[in-house]
Amino acid sequence: MNVTIVVISALVVLGIALFFLIRPRRRPAEPPAQPPAPPPAQPEPAPVAPTRPRVEGLGARIRAIFSGGAPPEDAWQRLEDLLVRADVGPRAAERLVERVREGFESGADPVDVLSQEIANALGDGTTLHVGRGDMSVVMVVGVNGTGKTTTIGKLAAMLAREGLKVSVANSDTFRAAASEQLTVWADRAGAHLVSQTRGADPGAVAFDAVQAARARGTDVLIVDTAGRLHTHQPLMDELAKVKRVLEKAAGDVEEVLLVIDATTGQNGIQQARVFTEAVQLTGIALTKMDGTAKGGIVLAVREELGVPVKLIGTGETLDDLEPFDPKLFADRLVRA
Repeated sequence: MNVTIVVISALVVLGIALFFLIRPRRRPAEPPAQPPAPPPAQPEPAPVAPTRPRVEGLGARIRAIFSGGAPPEDAWQRLEDLLVRADVGPRAAERLVERVREGFESGADPVDVLSQEIANALGDGTTLHVGRGDMSVVMVVGVNGTGKTTTIGKLAAMLAREGLKVSVANSDTFRAAASEQLTVWADRAGAHLVSQTRGADPGAVAFDAVQAARARGTDVLIVDTAGRLHTHQPLMDELAKVKRVLEKAAGDVEEVLLVIDATTGQNGIQQARVFTEAVQLTGIALTKMDGTAKGGIVLAVREELGVPVKLIGTGETLDDLEPFDPKLFADRLVRA
C-alpha cells in the first residue's frame, strides 16, 4: 500500500516536471517598433532676387533709333520724345532736335552730335561772378528740400579753397534748426557766420550781415534765405524785400542762384520762372546729380528763361560741388 502511494506520488511529480519541461516558452515581449528617423533637414536654398529688367541709357536708345543707315522718317520725332522723357521739356526738346537735324550727317554718331548741341545750348554765362576787391554778394534761393543750405556750405568751402575770405548770413529765420544746420556747414567750410535768433526779420539779418562782412574784410558774402513755396506770393514778396535790402546795403548783388534738385522734373521750370520774376535769377545750382538724376530740366530753364547753370552738386561731402562744365554735363546726360 505504502509502496503504491509512493509510486503514484513519484509519477505525479514526474508528470508535472515533464509538463513544465516540454511547454513552449513565451518569448519576451518585443518593444514597439520605432518609426524610422526622418532624413536630415536640407538647408533651404537662398531666395533669389528677382531679376530687374535692364534699363538702357539715353545714348543707347538714341543709337537704336538711328541704326541702319539713314534715319527713318519717324527718327526725329522719336528723338524728341526721348528728350521730353529726360525732362528736357517739349519746347527745348523741339529746338534741340532741329539743331541736331541740321548738323547731322550720314555716318555720324547721333549721340556725339546731340551731346555737342546740348553743350552749345548751355555753354554761355556759366562763370560765377565773385572775386577779390569789393565784396561780392551771392543770394541763394530755392524751395524746401532742394539742398539749398548744403549747397551754401559747399560753395563757401569751394571759394575758401580759392583763397577767398567768405562770410555766410542766415536770413532763413523761419525754419526750425536752420541756424544750427548752417552753423555746422560754415564751420566745416571755415566761413564766418552772421546769424540772429529764430523769428528775426530776414531783411534786418541781411543788412547786419553786410555790415559785419565788410568789417571783417570779407571777399564774398553768401546769404541763405528761407526755403519757400514758389506758389505762395507773400513769401516771394518777402524774398524780393531781402534782395532790395542787400542792394541798398551792399550796392549790388552779383549773383542770385536758384538751387534746383536734378530730379524735380518739369516743375523746375515753374520754380525758375516765379523766382526770376521775384528776384531776377543770374544762375542755377543743380543738386543731386550723383548717379540716377536726369537733370535735363536745366535745358528747359535755359531755353525758356535764359538762366544759365553755374554750379553742379554731385554728392554729399563738402567737396562735392563743381563749377558747371557744359561739355561734361552733356556727356553725362546722353551717355548715362
